[in-house]
Amino acid sequence: MNQNAEYSAVNDAVRGQFFRKVWAMTTPYWRSEEKVKAWTLLIAVIVLSLVSVGISVWFNTWYKDFYNALQKKDEAAFWQLILYFCAIAAVAIVGAVYRLYLTQMLTIRWRAWLTEKHFARWLGNKNYYQLEQGGYTDNPDQRISEDLNNFTSNTLELGIGLLRNIVSLVSFSIILWGVSGSIEVLGFTIPGYMFWCVLVYAVIGSWLTHLIGRRLIGLNNQQQRFEADLRFSMVRVRENAESIALYNGEPNENRRLSSRFGLVWHNFWDIMKVSKRLTFFTAGYSQAAIIFPFMVAAPRYFAGKIELGELMQISSAFGNVQESFSWFISAYQNLAAWRATCDRLLSFHQAMRDNEERAPAIDVQNQGDALKVHNLGLDLADGRHLLTNADMTVEEGERVMLSGRSGSGKSTLLRAMGHLWPTGHGSIRLPAARYLFLPQKPYLPIGTLREALSYPQPGETYPNERYVHVLEACRLPHLVARLDEANHWQRMLSPGEQQRLAFARALLYAPQWLYMDEATSAMDEEDEASLYQALIDEIPGLSIVSVGHRSSLKRFHPRHIRIDNGHLVDQTVTA
Repeated sequence: MNQNAEYSAVNDAVRGQFFRKVWAMTTPYWRSEEKVKAWTLLIAVIVLSLVSVGISVWFNTWYKDFYNALQKKDEAAFWQLILYFCAIAAVAIVGAVYRLYLTQMLTIRWRAWLTEKHFARWLGNKNYYQLEQGGYTDNPDQRISEDLNNFTSNTLELGIGLLRNIVSLVSFSIILWGVSGSIEVLGFTIPGYMFWCVLVYAVIGSWLTHLIGRRLIGLNNQQQRFEADLRFSMVRVRENAESIALYNGEPNENRRLSSRFGLVWHNFWDIMKVSKRLTFFTAGYSQAAIIFPFMVAAPRYFAGKIELGELMQISSAFGNVQESFSWFISAYQNLAAWRATCDRLLSFHQAMRDNEERAPAIDVQNQGDALKVHNLGLDLADGRHLLTNADMTVEEGERVMLSGRSGSGKSTLLRAMGHLWPTGHGSIRLPAARYLFLPQKPYLPIGTLREALSYPQPGETYPNERYVHVLEACRLPHLVARLDEANHWQRMLSPGEQQRLAFARALLYAPQWLYMDEATSAMDEEDEASLYQALIDEIPGLSIVSVGHRSSLKRFHPRHIRIDNGHLVDQTVTA
């Protein structure tokens, strides 16, 4: 199955059980170690939301009394009602402030919990590597940083908003039913007729809103992906600025970035067109809702059956019922964005789950004292074979050099030893000992040089004199004074310095087994010889498996294994 087909299958599987999967993604936080604080905050927010509904109900009665006082020119009642208004308005303001504050507090706590869980899962089981190599999901950084933020905030906003509107609907429907009276149509008496009017009005409006705006879900999803792809392309330019500059590749990069932005542009125009049609309808719907209750209640008012206060109360109740019934309309764009966010997160979860459930093709375990490769086959994704039924044993204390033509599978063999190669067969038994891999391009985390040197251990793991010693042993004495300087060291240091720093890291860690993938390719032969000798001198009995091309490496590896036409050919290196 190719990348696009698998990605499509993942999304189809996700959408098939959307709400069940969203529920499964939502509930763990509310059963976690955070559950007491989470439920306390949620209940507080719900109570404040219900209080706001209660205040709205009180205001509805206030409208009737206030406008009746105006109609009767009752000054005493007028000022008394103004005082009541000020008191209740003060309560409403405090409630609104703390409802927002506690909602934000709950949102950030939920987001923090989800983020930690996603970090652990994404970085666990080599998910981050396999998903990147397989291309099963795009922009996992966006899924964790942006989508989790949108998911938590929108879920709370929409969920609490829905609850508030249901309570408001029930409360004001009772009021509207009571004050609207009945009407006779074709000999039939319809009680609470204004309630039925607003129900029909809202149902038709909701249906038309969905009909007009349903494309927004897919368009919002695409927009997020196109924006993330554009950001990623620009980051690639920054990361490879020197190479692009030396190639004079600016016109090519401009075309690439413009092409990426073109997708953003065209998709956004589609969003604009749908949003324009949707806004035409929703704005017209909202404006009509202002005058509609007066038109429906006017016959009773002009017939003298209700006073101005009752008319305003009916208008207020009608507006609240209509707003509650029309929650779907007003929240439609947020619902579309929320659905798109959930789709992206669920496809991310599905891709990680598929990787976790995928049985490893190659049996790699840590046991014994020797490195043993048995009946190993390594395949490319397109089915081509790199290695066929290979066998190899490296005893403790041996130093072995792996060589072969470019693309023969040398680096792939090391990746298989590191649990990173997904296709093939056979078994690898790594020694149950302290080991370290040195790739061709070392990873240097952003932070202090001390932290970069001790990675993956914390910066305070070793005494200061050890850091100084390994830097000097690896011909980096000029970096000693910068040990506690925070910087982006992969940008600051040359490729050769980065590789020497990786050797310093190996000396600091002092592994029993060291696996190196062309770890000296950016060094001159003098530095290479000096650093290999430092490893041999400072870590007695060190076992080394090196991938390399240079003949100068042979003197440090008494044993030489060459990959030739998919087979491991064991050769003896003469000093």
